[in-house]
Amino acid sequence: MAMQRMGTNRAIASAALVSAALAVGAAPAIAQEMEFLAIGSDGGDGLEQVTSVSQLSDVQPTDWAFQALQSLVERYGCIAGYPDGTFRGNRALTRYEFAAGLNACLAKVEELISTASADLATKADLQTLQRLQEEFAAELATLRGRVDALEARASELEANQFSTTTKLEGNVIFSLHGGTLEGSDREQIAFGQRTRLLFNTSFSGEDLLVTRLESNTVQSPLSDVTGLGGLSYGDGEDTSFGLTFLGYSFPLGDRLSAIVGATGLDIDDTHPVHNNFLYGDGSGALSAFGDRNPVLRQPADAGFGLMWDLSDTVNVNVGYYAGNAASPNLGNGLFNGSYSANVSVNYTSSSGRLGAGLFYSHSYYSRKDFGGDEEIGLMGGVGTSATLDPFGGRSVISDNVGFQANYLISDRFGINGWFGYTHARNASDRDQHLDATTWAVALTFPDLFKEGSFGALMVGQPPAVVDARGAREDDERPFHVEALYRFALNDNVSITPGAIAVFNAEEDETAVIGVLRTEFAF
Repeated sequence: MAMQRMGTNRAIASAALVSAALAVGAAPAIAQEMEFLAIGSDGGDGLEQVTSVSQLSDVQPTDWAFQALQSLVERYGCIAGYPDGTFRGNRALTRYEFAAGLNACLAKVEELISTASADLATKADLQTLQRLQEEFAAELATLRGRVDALEARASELEANQFSTTTKLEGNVIFSLHGGTLEGSDREQIAFGQRTRLLFNTSFSGEDLLVTRLESNTVQSPLSDVTGLGGLSYGDGEDTSFGLTFLGYSFPLGDRLSAIVGATGLDIDDTHPVHNNFLYGDGSGALSAFGDRNPVLRQPADAGFGLMWDLSDTVNVNVGYYAGNAASPNLGNGLFNGSYSANVSVNYTSSSGRLGAGLFYSHSYYSRKDFGGDEEIGLMGGVGTSATLDPFGGRSVISDNVGFQANYLISDRFGINGWFGYTHARNASDRDQHLDATTWAVALTFPDLFKEGSFGALMVGQPPAVVDARGAREDDERPFHVEALYRFALNDNVSITPGAIAVFNAEEDETAVIGVLRTEFAF
C-alpha cells in the first residue's frame, strides 16, 4: 500500500504541476498543426496507449529523458504514442496536448482513488505540493505576465491591422545621374526619384491581386542619344501618384496558372527573362538595355498570360497584350490597336543554376496609338534612332525572336547573355522592311565583398538596323558597356554606383553616363 500511495502521490504532484502550467495560459501554438492529440490511457483519436517505452521507435536508451518517459509509460500510464509508433519528443507542445496530458493523468488519479484501500495523501504530501507551488511562484508569475503581454499585443495587431487580405509594400529610388556626349557641349546632371506603393491582395492564399501606385521624375540624362541613354527605372516627369499596374494572377490547376491585367501588364510578367541579378526594374541594371533582352519589349499594357509547367524544369508560356486596350476609338482597343502575341519555352535546372528560354512575338504597332510626333519605338525604344520610327510614321508589323540564358558557375560568379532578331515591315507597304539585331553578355558577381551585394559588368549591342529596304540602315552599330556595384547596407537599403559608355551612339560619337542610385524597400 505504501508503494501504491507513493505512486498516487507522484501522479497527484504531476497533475498539479501540469494544471499550474495550463492555468498560467500556455501560449497556443498558432502556427502549428491544429490536431488533437489524446495522449491518454486509451490513446483516443487514433493514438494507442503504450505499455513499454520500447514501443516508441524514436526514443532511445541514450536519450536524456529516457528514464522519465519509462517511468511515465510503465508505472503511471500517462503517455501514449502516435499511430506510427513515435513519440516526437522534439516538437513543441500545444495547448491541446497539454489538455490531453492533464486529462490522462487525472484519469489515472481517479483510477487509483477508486481502487485504493488506504489514505492516498498525507499531510507531508500536501506540504510538499505547497512547497513546490511556493518555489515556482516567481517563474509562474513571469510566464503569466509574458503570456498576458503577448495576448494584448496580438489583440492590438488584430484590431489595427491594415487588412486581413492585403499587404502593403513599397520602394523608393533616389537617383543622381549625369551624362555627356562627345562633340556636344550639353552636359546634364539631374536628381530624380521613383516611388512605388504596392498593395498585394490574396483571397485564397494562392492568388494575388497587385495594385501599384507610382510617382516618377527620373529622366534620361542624355536625350541626344535617343533610346540608348534610358535608365531602367526612369520614364517620368510628374511627382503626382498614378495607377501604373493592376493585375491578378491565379492558379488554374496544379501546373497551370494565369495572369490578367487591366493596366501596366508587360511581357516579363508572363515570360522569364533569364537575366539574373541585372533584371529588376530598378534594382538590377542601371540601363533599360541592360535590364532584359529588348525583344521582350513589345506593345503591352493590358491583356492576359498563361504559364504551364510541363515538368519541374520546363514550362511553356503564352500571352496576348494590347497597347491601348481601354480606348474604344477606331484603331484602338483590345484587338484593333497595337498588340503583341507571344510564346516562350523555358528551362530551369533543378539546382536553379542554369536557365534558358526561347521567345517569339508577333507584334503590331498602330500609328493611331502614337499621336502627334510620338515615335513608335521598336523593342521599347531602347535602340538607335533608325529603330524608333523606321517607316516615317506608318504602322509597323514585326516578328521577333529572342534567346536568353543564364548560368551560375559558382556561388560567387555567373554569366548571362541574350540574342535578339527582329524583322519589321511597313504595314501598308510590304516592300518596305528591315532587319534589326541585338545581343549582350554579362558577368555577375553575387555577394561581392558583402552578402546581399553584387557586382556586374556587361557588354553588348543595343538594337540596330543591320539591313533595310525603304528604311534607314545603321552604318555603325552601337556598343554598350556597363559596370555597377550594388552595395547592400542592409535588407532594406542599398547604394549602387555605376557607369555606362555607349560607343557609336550618334554619328560615331561616344556617350558616357554616371549614376548613383539609392534604393529603399519597405
